[in-house]
Order: sequence, then C-alpha cells, then structure tokens
Amino acid sequence: MSDLPPIPDFLYGTAWKEDRTQGLTEQALRVGFRGIDTANQRRHYVEAAVGAALAAAYQAGVVTRADLFLQTKFTYQGGQDHRLPYDPAADLSTQVAQSMRSSLEHLGTDQVDSYVLHGPASGYGWTEDDAEVWAAMVTERDAGRARLLGVSNVSLRHLVQMAATGAELPRFVQNRCFARLGWDREVRAFCRDHAIVYQGFSLLTANPEVFRHPLVGEIAARRKATLAQVVFRFAQIVGMLPLTGTSDVEHMKQDLASRAVVLSADEVRVIESLSG
Repeated sequence: MSDLPPIPDFLYGTAWKEDRTQGLTEQALRVGFRGIDTANQRRHYVEAAVGAALAAAYQAGVVTRADLFLQTKFTYQGGQDHRLPYDPAADLSTQVAQSMRSSLEHLGTDQVDSYVLHGPASGYGWTEDDAEVWAAMVTERDAGRARLLGVSNVSLRHLVQMAATGAELPRFVQNRCFARLGWDREVRAFCRDHAIVYQGFSLLTANPEVFRHPLVGEIAARRKATLAQVVFRFAQIVGMLPLTGTSDVEHMKQDLASRAVVLSADEVRVIESLSG
C-alpha cells in the first residue's frame, strides 16, 4: 500500500462501545480523527463495526484509506471470551496469522498500519510464548500485512527482557498511564532511548486525582482550556501519543483542539510532578 499517512498525534480508541462502535467511530472520523485504535478481541471491542464505520466514511467521502492510521491487536486466548478470532487448538504462530486475516477482513483493508501484541502472556516477564507470537507478528509485517509493530500493557521488565533476546524492538508501546506512578516514567524513558513511540491510554479515567488538583485547575483557567485538554497537551509535549475513547462529540472536538493549547515548561513540570 502506498502513500500511507505519518503516525498521527492522536488516536481514537474504540474499546467498550459495543453497539455504539460504528456510530461513534464514524463521528470521530467526521470531526477529524485520523488514527483509529481497535483490537480483534470481541470481549472489549467490535472490530467488525469499526470496519463498517470505515466503509461508511469512505462511501461518504469523509476520508480515504490513505488518510488513516489503523491499529489493531493480537490478543492471547486468556484475554478473550468465547468469541475467538482463531482456532484455540492451533499453535500460537497460526493464531497470530488467523487473527490478522480476520482483522483485515473486518477492517476492509489489505494492511494495517500498526499491529500490536495486546499484552504479554505473563505479568512477570517476557516468555517463550511472547517470543513465538512476536516472531509471527514480524512475519505478518514482513509479508506486508502490517506496516509497524507494537506491544501493549508492558512493564520495563518486559521490554528489557525482550531486548535481551535480541528480538526486534517494537515501534510502539501502548500502556495505561497513571500520574501516581510517574506517568509511566521508566517505560517512557526506555521508549525514548530506543526510538519507540509511547501511546498513553486512560489518561483521563486513570487519573481522577489530577482533575481534582488545584494547580491543574489553575493551568486550565489560565490557558482557557478544559482539564482534559491540559492533560492531553501535556502528554503530547512529553512525547506521548495519547488515546481518547470519548463517546461525546463535543469532547472529541475539544480533545483534538488540545493541540493548540500552549503550556509553559514550568506548567509541564508541575503536571509531571503530580505523581508526588
């Protein structure tokens, strides 16, 4: 596929939307999102409905495929419910290939821009299963079915152990990002050192204490911005690619408009230091 877009500065996340998935994804495209995040995990996503939204947007002339950055994921059986996108009796490499084939069919494309391992097999380290799955994902990329690869829900230990195996490192790391844990500072530092793009999700829902903090309120008032806009702009300034999953059209517009919010270096330091 030629003329692929650059990596966007904002992603629209499609998890937990069920029968609203198609309508909300279409709306996100209409207000200006060009990066769409989904997964072949029916437990939390309706990937086929994302594909229906894309088809409708193409038909309406809202976007073309070449305008978009499409990201989906391979999810281990432990993260799935009974609606599996692969044969549970197959080996992991076959499951990766089957999941990818299903995703391409759902999304109506012959290549995704980013294919992400939805989470390692163990919370404690990078395992042989992860190595097998990752090698299979590299095969999918090399065959042209994915442009870039990523991993999600990982710790610094996972990344260090992955690197120690000599494996190709991901282009993306996507993590839930908690202010109280330093905004995932250690993982972000690893990403910065290895030219990996850090994608932060749950930036709002994981951090209610940030929204209650008077200093953040003062920054928002001073910058004539919403609290969410301040958090998203902070994330971009410190090198994150933020995700939003809002189901409110006005919030979609506001989130995209956060690009224009100006924060001083001191304001960024204040927000970064909220981890306490």
